[in-house]
Amino acid sequence: MGYIFGIIIFALDVWAIASIINTNAATSTKIIWILLVAILPVVGLIIWWLAGPKANYGSGV
Repeated sequence: MGYIFGIIIFALDVWAIASIINTNAATSTKIIWILLVAILPVVGLIIWWLAGPKANYGSGV
C-alpha cells in the first residue's frame, strides 16, 4: 500500500514541477521552487500549492 502513496506523491511532484516551469516567474525563482519540491516532496508540494507561483493557462478572459 505504501508504494501507491509514493507513486501518487511522485506524480503530483512531476505535475507541480511542470506547473512551476509554465509560470512567468523569474528563472531563479523557478529553480528554487523546483529544488524545494524535489528535495522535500510532500512538504515542498504543500508549500508550493499554498504559496508558489501559479501557471498561466490562457488569457482568462
